[in-house]
Amino acid sequence: MGKSRQEWIDEVESRIPRKNNIVERNRAVTAQYASWYLQKPELFKWAGMAAFASRQVGLALAVAELMHGPGMFIAADTPEEVATPEDAGKFFRKGALALLSVPSIMHSFAAGQLLLSDLDEIRRGNNSIYYDIAWAHAAYLEDGIIGIEQNCGPEETEFMLGGFRLIDQGARMLREGRGEEEARKNIREGNVLLLRHEQIRTLQPIFDAISPFGKIVVSFGSELDFPEPGAKPSFSTHAGYLETLLGWKSVTDSSCRWKWIEESVLPSWEKLDSSFAVSSPMKRELDALAALEPALVHHVAAFARKLFGMPDS
Repeated sequence: MGKSRQEWIDEVESRIPRKNNIVERNRAVTAQYASWYLQKPELFKWAGMAAFASRQVGLALAVAELMHGPGMFIAADTPEEVATPEDAGKFFRKGALALLSVPSIMHSFAAGQLLLSDLDEIRRGNNSIYYDIAWAHAAYLEDGIIGIEQNCGPEETEFMLGGFRLIDQGARMLREGRGEEEARKNIREGNVLLLRHEQIRTLQPIFDAISPFGKIVVSFGSELDFPEPGAKPSFSTHAGYLETLLGWKSVTDSSCRWKWIEESVLPSWEKLDSSFAVSSPMKRELDALAALEPALVHHVAAFARKLFGMPDS
């Protein structure tokens, strides 16, 4: 008999720093996603998207720490890790920070005034995704589909288990050399089900907890930074500037968000994914993320210059 779900969760949690080490934990989560995609690029499409998404969250968290000091905006995920800000309603220094993100494939940025409590919700969302889905990738790599089937609950049958079953079916077809087109379609649809699980089951409660102002900020900030040849799908461009500004359409609304994902994000991702090769820009970026290379500070510096209107160095 294989490991239990909790044993898998404990194992993947042991690979990353504790929650109070915010930026380094995010970098380790991002590296884990990138590593899984690099191990199985023909299967683990969700992990590839999640690597780029988690990187974007990390930029927001790193800038927040630069402006406020480590630990200033941590809210507890567990009882032993309590560290709340003196005033969770303060705007970021000089009213500048609003680097935010849209999770699993959607974490990106916007500039403005963002409540610290809203940023902490995004941090919690990033942790929740890892807790909820990471164990299944580790289990599949070691035990195959049986590792998922033995550990999914009834509420996860439609998306999580259904997604991995389609991925596994596609993997078997590829190994047996039959129906390559159908196999790749199954793998794609399976990963989309994992994305649905992430968006509906894991992230929606996080989005619901964000303030009205924060929902506008995160909507404007929702632009994925895929490398070439992928595009940079923007929620506000897709939904409309005025509609986003007035809150008529929001990335925190599940129907608006999923429409954007289907019509803009997934086509861009699929173009990028199809370009994956040994010497591709995508491969180089994922290699750097998986190796925990210290490129994050360069991204943070660039975003900080943009926020404060400083010239590029």
